[in-house]
Amino acid sequence: MRNVWLRAAMASLAVAAAVPALAADVSFKDPTGDDNGPGTYVYPTDTVYKKGSFDLTGLDVKVKGDKVEFTVGTNVALDDPWRMGGGFSVQMVFIFIDTDNVEGSGNTDGLPGLNLGFSPKNAWEKVVILSPQPSSRVKSEVETKAGTAKDSIVVPARTKASGRNIVATVDMKDLGTGDPSQWGYQVVMQSNEGFPASTDLLTRKVNEYEGQHRFGGGNDGDCDPNAVDVLAGDAKGDPSEVEAQHQMLKYECAPDGTAKQKATLTMVHAH
Repeated sequence: MRNVWLRAAMASLAVAAAVPALAADVSFKDPTGDDNGPGTYVYPTDTVYKKGSFDLTGLDVKVKGDKVEFTVGTNVALDDPWRMGGGFSVQMVFIFIDTDNVEGSGNTDGLPGLNLGFSPKNAWEKVVILSPQPSSRVKSEVETKAGTAKDSIVVPARTKASGRNIVATVDMKDLGTGDPSQWGYQVVMQSNEGFPASTDLLTRKVNEYEGQHRFGGGNDGDCDPNAVDVLAGDAKGDPSEVEAQHQMLKYECAPDGTAKQKATLTMVHAH
């Protein structure tokens, strides 16, 4: 009987050793009213794009056993005008994660359609996509458009809205090893595009002038970042983080509409 007890105790210790102390939750905040990209972007004109729809207010990361729950806050009560089925329609969120905090390790390019990059010190290993589209559609788009980055993309089985939050849970093993409270994070708020360009991963473009389903305040070329809001600074929700966001999303276009200077993001870390 004693041997049985010892074996059970040792098995429990082995499980505990295999899963580090990951109970610490991570929470980031973002100031409201900065849903304008580099400072110039304006919403599409259709009424489904309500004020605050793309105003990121924060990210919460919670480890629940062998699962990780991501909650992204917005500055509006979410609804589902296009009847996507998960309680929201117009938002599209990319959560980039630097799991090793090693300079030069990981990806420095964003995903197709975002038109942005990452600092080499903040290269990402994983990205979780929170989309109102069925996971099968998202995975199909990833397979055909993401190239070599597709193995770094995690698509939750289900993403849903709850009040002002977009919530999804993924398997810890799909994110890699380590302690999520020590990882770097960046959230890119975009818009769900059901009819994207042939090279864009379900992302909505920003043009020079806004239209019914197009953001304005950018460029008609392929040089402006298609990102409406991101985490910046220390991600504590301080007003100074608005300018930090604008600086990160600064861009410059060449005469032919390509990027002369690409917007470059950095990660935020828990303090």
